[in-house]
Amino acid sequence: MMRKAALERTWAIARKEFLHIVNDPRTLFIVILLPVLQLVMFGYAMNLEIQRVDLAVVDYADSTLSRELLEHFVGSRFFKPFPYDGPLSGVEDLFRARRAQAVLIIPQDFDRKLLRETSVPVQLLVDASDANAGTLIRNYCEQVFLDFNARRPGNLPVPFEIRSTVLFNPDMKSSFFFVPGIVAMILVMISALLTSVAITREKETGTLEQILVSPIQPRELIIGKVIPYILLALADAAIILLIGYGLFRVPFQGSMLLLALLTFLYVLTALSLGLLISTRVKTQQVAMMAAQTATLLPTLMLS
Repeated sequence: MMRKAALERTWAIARKEFLHIVNDPRTLFIVILLPVLQLVMFGYAMNLEIQRVDLAVVDYADSTLSRELLEHFVGSRFFKPFPYDGPLSGVEDLFRARRAQAVLIIPQDFDRKLLRETSVPVQLLVDASDANAGTLIRNYCEQVFLDFNARRPGNLPVPFEIRSTVLFNPDMKSSFFFVPGIVAMILVMISALLTSVAITREKETGTLEQILVSPIQPRELIIGKVIPYILLALADAAIILLIGYGLFRVPFQGSMLLLALLTFLYVLTALSLGLLISTRVKTQQVAMMAAQTATLLPTLMLS
């Protein structure tokens, strides 16, 4: 009988918290929109890959070998070459207008020098207004040049060839590295943020005293407060995992049951941290700032 009464009191607290969440636009924003916005923004902001490089080509040689070199760029999934017949002084205008990120200039004596097996100076101009993108474009071009040289007759194969294979991300896509970490960071931030205002809200509205004088036990109050946020945090986890899979194409491999269990434990720990903060501070504003400080800084500094 006593256990039934305790469950009824706990459910009453949980139902009260559910009703408050539904009627509070700020909480709904934190639960639904904030994790989605964070995942999309962080996912694109931390993407270190270049999907497309518009390459302007000035081919003074216009020969078989120069076209063979260009075919290597066409065969790359990064480069989109297009002919440029304007003056070289207009290259900067191409960069400013974002029509090209790099310009390849092939000299007129390209074939003659290459057939004599001498070095051929091929000029590459890269827009380095974004230093990281400029470095990646240069590295991509160097790889194309190396591949072109390796296919030239007369190049002897090396006695040993080392081939490295990345098992879980063979294409080295940066989104595959960042998105799972972003998911974990968002979950701990949102979960702690949700429960950080659970008790402080009662303090500010003056309803905490009414709850304390009721027959509700402390553990029933805590459990009743946490139950709605556990369900909401798990729903958040499902949403952002689906977005990571659908938008960023991050594959899932492994046990879904194990992932759900570990996510539940992870969310429960974060919710407990937020609840601890909520019991120690007096206002919702301070509670939210404390929750962000306690979760954002450690996840960024230690991850």
